[in-house]
Amino acid sequence: MSPRQSASFEDDKENVLVDSAAVDALPERSPETAIVKRYGRFGPILERIFASGVEARGVERVPEDERSTKNMYNNFLMWCSVNCVLTTIPIGVLAQEYYSLTLPHAIATILCFGALGALSVAFISTLGPKTGLRTMIITRYSSGYAGGIIYSILNILTQLGFSVTAVILGGETLASINPGTLPLVVGIIIVGICSLVPCFIGYEMVHIYERYAWMIMSIVMLFLWGLGGRAGFDINTQKPLEATGRALSGDILTFGGIVFGSFSGWAPVAADYNCRLPADTPPLKVFFLTFFGLMVPVCFVEILGATLMTISDPAFTDVIAAGDTGGLLSQVLSPWKGGGKFVLVLLAFSVVANNIPNTYSAGISVQALGRPFAIVPRFVWVFLAFVTYTVAGVAGREHFSEILSNFLSILSYWTAFFIVIVAEEHFIFRRKNGPLGGYNLDDYDTPSKLPIGFAGILAGCFGVAGAVVGMSQVWYTGPLGMDAGADGYGADLGFELSAAFAAFMFPPLRWLEIRLTGR
Repeated sequence: MSPRQSASFEDDKENVLVDSAAVDALPERSPETAIVKRYGRFGPILERIFASGVEARGVERVPEDERSTKNMYNNFLMWCSVNCVLTTIPIGVLAQEYYSLTLPHAIATILCFGALGALSVAFISTLGPKTGLRTMIITRYSSGYAGGIIYSILNILTQLGFSVTAVILGGETLASINPGTLPLVVGIIIVGICSLVPCFIGYEMVHIYERYAWMIMSIVMLFLWGLGGRAGFDINTQKPLEATGRALSGDILTFGGIVFGSFSGWAPVAADYNCRLPADTPPLKVFFLTFFGLMVPVCFVEILGATLMTISDPAFTDVIAAGDTGGLLSQVLSPWKGGGKFVLVLLAFSVVANNIPNTYSAGISVQALGRPFAIVPRFVWVFLAFVTYTVAGVAGREHFSEILSNFLSILSYWTAFFIVIVAEEHFIFRRKNGPLGGYNLDDYDTPSKLPIGFAGILAGCFGVAGAVVGMSQVWYTGPLGMDAGADGYGADLGFELSAAFAAFMFPPLRWLEIRLTGR
């Protein structure tokens, strides 16, 4: 390690190394100027765009003197706003729509698997202040430049997938308010445009919107609880249909994978929204703000979705059997007539809060693909992401439940090995007095100074192998997944085996990589 890299943060910054002597020379200190100069005759146009408040910074590291604590507690409020939304309800609905779980089993599954997912997101979140980097850039320190590109591609697909489910459900709900009045396609486009605006402006606008969006929606969710209870919850309604033995454990494991995916899906973007916090921000504070910011709203709303499926009123029979979330909510709110339709409008637009981080981080992840992508302004990629998921939402608008179920299961597979690899790199190899002693933060965009990446990439491949042998999907069930289930139906062990295989293989591979290359 060179002398200029020997200075380290104290206490909670102890495993992060900083090149303080060269800080003034870092190009990330003035991304607006760099972009304006890069685009020649178009520079003045971009200059006016940035002057109007549009964020210029993309994947560049945030220098320490440009950070502040003003959004610290927004780390909790943001996750409340993002998850106390319409799109979280159908995840709970799946417990009875696709699986045979009674309400008590559904609740236990949501709490247990949800806590596991929230822990992983909370850990990744702590790396934002420590490094001042976006999540996909942080992956370069464990999997190299090439590995970072692979993760970025996976994350782009993840955020676009989340966005597709969000705009479809929002559009469906708008269209269901007055059937035949608003076409579903138009509803999808409206929701997509509303999601685009804050993301186009940037980081500060995202935080401003998410700071307040939870207030109205938490009241709306209480309305749904109350009206659903008035219609009559029956926690034993699913009891005669619930599986037993291995078949029941298979349903719990498979639904648990979906729940884990609904939480862990935020891990690949978790550091994006607090990388402007000071490096000396207490990690435990960031950790718990994120953990409870996820657990409280997601469990509250997913359990609501599962509970609404137990309504015993005969008027709900058809919509419950159809698994139509929009129709179910319309029926719940029907006693309020016009007031119920207004609440449906609020629910439909609540998905904007959920879709904002998807859209914003999709643009950041495209920039993380490499320098040719990073030189294109962030807002351009955000706009292209909006166009992509809106078109995909229109194309897949008739298959929402299938998209949601399969997407969240598959999502949990790659996030599981991603989280394990980043965590082992951080706690084993980048710890104080460890083999590498910290992060050389000024090397984040220098491939020759980053790990080659074969350890991270190979460990990820082993994670994929674990997911394949343990997965249980409609289109494929792995041998271990099949053995874990019963009656021809498998149990989805994909994310558990993905994490286990990667966790076992990464340390020796990474040790060998460091031994051979020194980085």
